[in-house]
Amino acid sequence: MQHLRMATYDITKGTFQEIADSAKTGMLHKFQGQPGFLRYGVADLGDKKCLSISLWETREQAQAATPVAATWVKENLADRIALKSNYVADLAFFQGVPATV
Repeated sequence: MQHLRMATYDITKGTFQEIADSAKTGMLHKFQGQPGFLRYGVADLGDKKCLSISLWETREQAQAATPVAATWVKENLADRIALKSNYVADLAFFQGVPATV
């Protein structure tokens, strides 16, 4: 079983793309240095809201990502986003379709 950390944010200044670009060059790098990290991404929820989602090997690693994210946001995006919710969840399955070439 894998585990998710999900957080929603209000965008208080700037655009979603600016936030996403910053997260891709900063938060992604920070998460990549953490034990159990598998994947990370952000999504535009519309209405000046965004979703941060990361995938981890264990629930404990997903939970440990919360203060890492909070510190990074405080140091890099505090003037542009505001945390609205944070969740850690057990992922029952996350399956794709094999690519055909």
